[in-house]
Amino acid sequence: MNDRLILLTGCSGGGKSTLLDALADRGFATMPEPGRRIVADELAGDGKALPWVDMNAFALRAIEVAKADLERAKRLDGPVFFDRGLIDAAVALEHSGGPTASETLGQTPPYAKRVFIVPPWQELFVGDDERRHDFDAAVQEHLRITRTLEKLGYTLHVLPKVSVTERAELVLTKLDQWSNSFSTI
Repeated sequence: MNDRLILLTGCSGGGKSTLLDALADRGFATMPEPGRRIVADELAGDGKALPWVDMNAFALRAIEVAKADLERAKRLDGPVFFDRGLIDAAVALEHSGGPTASETLGQTPPYAKRVFIVPPWQELFVGDDERRHDFDAAVQEHLRITRTLEKLGYTLHVLPKVSVTERAELVLTKLDQWSNSFSTI
């Protein structure tokens, strides 16, 4: 486990990528969502690993990308924020009939034990060429992810439905509080 590796996850279309951009603008290292990168590559290529074509193939690719992101992040200094990641990919693989997320992830938690969750926020949700599922499917995915995080022993901090600036401030305040609590243990 690495307390510097901070996962932002939750509902698709809930503002994770926008929040990640705001954190990057403040000088923090970030890792963009594996799924969006895979979909863009697949749309430009043969399209065999698109989530709406073959969810299992998509999830396996997402696991590979997320693992590579984790390895890159370990070489960086300071906190690194992830827009989704290995846990999300493991949940997708389990949902597509693969092994459980626990089996895919193994014993070592890949991220800090405290995770930021964006809740379902229908007013923000927008479908596009890379996000073809509807809001109800996004909510179901959100529920699978949060249940899995809880089973894995992660502490979830649900972000309020406020502006991206307020969310970024809240994330950094919480991160500072958590860092102080680690140093007093």
